[in-house]
Amino acid sequence: MKRILQQSRIAVALAVAAALAMAGCATPGAVDGPAYFAEPVTIGAGGEWELNGVLTMPRGASAASPVPAVVLVQGSGPSNMDLTMPTSGSRPFFDIASHLSANGIAAIRHDKRTYTHGARMVEELGGSLTVWEEAVEDAILAARILRADPRVSRVYVVGLSLGGMLAPRIHASGGDFDGLVLMAGSPRLLTDIMIEQFRANITAAPLSDAERGALLGMVDALDAQFATIPGMSAAEARAAPLSFLGTPLGMAYYFQEMAAHPFADFVRDTRAPMLVMQGGRDFQILADTNFAMIQELLAGRDNVTFKLYENLNHLFMPSAATDFNEHAVEVALTAGVVDAQAMQDIADWILGRR
Repeated sequence: MKRILQQSRIAVALAVAAALAMAGCATPGAVDGPAYFAEPVTIGAGGEWELNGVLTMPRGASAASPVPAVVLVQGSGPSNMDLTMPTSGSRPFFDIASHLSANGIAAIRHDKRTYTHGARMVEELGGSLTVWEEAVEDAILAARILRADPRVSRVYVVGLSLGGMLAPRIHASGGDFDGLVLMAGSPRLLTDIMIEQFRANITAAPLSDAERGALLGMVDALDAQFATIPGMSAAEARAAPLSFLGTPLGMAYYFQEMAAHPFADFVRDTRAPMLVMQGGRDFQILADTNFAMIQELLAGRDNVTFKLYENLNHLFMPSAATDFNEHAVEVALTAGVVDAQAMQDIADWILGRR
């Protein structure tokens, strides 16, 4: 069970709690390109959770000729500003920032707070960690840096996976963006997505019927635990253990707080234009459920654009995967670059806004 669920957690990228104690590694350096240059920035400068970041700015941008800009928001778990895959070395946020800035759009990306300050967050926050501390507040701070820059005209958010799920909340909580790009987002509960992914992992794994049945039974028990979270008090959620891989106390509260701020509520109230993107070979966030649900939520809006890329995976890279486990191995082990057409679609959509 431990081996199978550990594989799932890597593929799902839901290592928020288990990896919080990881110390931050070396931050990627700023890299210039022919059409843009990179500037180091500090998210939360002077505060208790300062983060390293990089702003890539198109050459020629100025107060007299300002350019649009984006804030990049990662998915679950600790990650650096490039969203570097530890084994394959793929850097999807480096790809996106570089492509956008080469096409006249500034981009700010930063190390996650759980990457830089993971051990201290465990010590100081304990069971009180939420997505506010993990991602929301720092994205708002990054947006403020852009809005204060005279070289920037408009500010957008580009969120991937959990970042896509949180983008409408970030917008409503102070991001105040001119538009939102949701990449592999979902309106569903994070716990429901986890259970779906665990089951998909176990179903595709080479197991005996007895092993598979036992593992699925354990996932059913976890699902039943998840179902009790909404009815808990905050104190109960902070103290409630969850039965998978020794998850530390507080994860029930993390899930509870996120469920109390549902994607659907924020996205219904969002009047800013949106670009919603989905990979057809994404086996972590499925197109026929998650993407379809967002389409239904936003049906009839003339300022929302939907893009489905049939052969792209969760990182919007070309994929040959046919099931969850093949996808997990591909994302973790195969070096790749974000699809050029997908990146250009983001650039064209932003540049087309006035």
